[in-house]
Amino acid sequence: MMSTQRCYYEILGVVRTASPEELKKAYRKLALKHHPDRNPDNEEAVHLFKEASEAFEVLSDAEKRARYDRLGHAGVRGAAGGGAGFQDVNDIFGAFGDLFEGFGFQFGSGTGGARGSRRSGASRGESLQTKIRIDLTEAFNGCKRELRISRHEACDTCQGSGCKPGTSPVKCTTCGGHGQVIQSQGFFKFQTTCPACRGRGTVVKNSCPACNGQGRVLKEVTREISIPAGIDAGMQMCLRGEGEAGLNGGPRGDLFVDIDVKKHPLFQREGQDLMYRLPITFAQAALGAEIEIPTLKGPEILKIKPGTQPGEINRLRGQGMPDPRGGTGRPGDLLVEIQVEIPRKLSAEQEELLRKLADLDHKDVMPHSKSFFEKVKQFFSGQEETDEE
Repeated sequence: MMSTQRCYYEILGVVRTASPEELKKAYRKLALKHHPDRNPDNEEAVHLFKEASEAFEVLSDAEKRARYDRLGHAGVRGAAGGGAGFQDVNDIFGAFGDLFEGFGFQFGSGTGGARGSRRSGASRGESLQTKIRIDLTEAFNGCKRELRISRHEACDTCQGSGCKPGTSPVKCTTCGGHGQVIQSQGFFKFQTTCPACRGRGTVVKNSCPACNGQGRVLKEVTREISIPAGIDAGMQMCLRGEGEAGLNGGPRGDLFVDIDVKKHPLFQREGQDLMYRLPITFAQAALGAEIEIPTLKGPEILKIKPGTQPGEINRLRGQGMPDPRGGTGRPGDLLVEIQVEIPRKLSAEQEELLRKLADLDHKDVMPHSKSFFEKVKQFFSGQEETDEE
């Protein structure tokens, strides 16, 4: 059975109008309750811990929260799926570790990796965001696009250490290399990040000249992205690990790609359905016809039933947009709306036939319109009769 993803507001136990402070308070309460250090060997607690962190990661970001309020989980997952995308608890500590400071937790007890990351000052890189514009045909078929992005990469000269080649970081004298310091306030003691080394436990005395001690340099990179068939404007894709490089060996951030789809001259998209307006003549509507129409798969023959009315819709099942989630999702339909065209000008033969039809239908119509020359001829005929009298 496929599991459904819970509402982020429900997970944190807050209302949709909750303020940022209320969100932070609710998240910290849940995160401390389900913290791995308090729940050793409890997989359910780890799941709830990750779930709360994913909800907070989205709702604490104003832009992501707006998309979530408007589009739900699809608005923050796009076609790639995955919400905040925390691969393990260490990612959460890298992103939100500061929220737990002062509670005495040694992050990642029993794993070693998280504690080592915190003490070495490793942190996850920031996520990046870009936009791709495609046309409706590309959205229908799916396509590949090349992305050019500027992001920070680990410095090749110092291998990301920030130190001048031939030198190494030295132990921080403020925290003794622990990355944390104990501060006292009355009867309480709080453990906080060391202000001197910012949690690294080491400081750089001789900075790398290539990166000025930052350990990262800005580079332009090229990446190819596969856009799934059926994707719609406003959706977002996530490329895991393609964001900024982390600090001190921390994991990369993600790259979020917003999708924009150009308007098509013939088709209008409504969800997974496509709308096409087909102009036909009065005779075709009344008598029926077989008309070749365009679809995104190629030409199709549409049968117009006799007596078709203006505004009537013919549904071509499965000729709409594919399900962007793939799998067994059913594609949308092509909705063909009939528009009966009324000619602005008629030939003499067309007018005569239509007048006969009006007589058969016993319908009143406008009288025959005299041409300019007919009116001149009638004028002079009337003038001659007046002169004879």
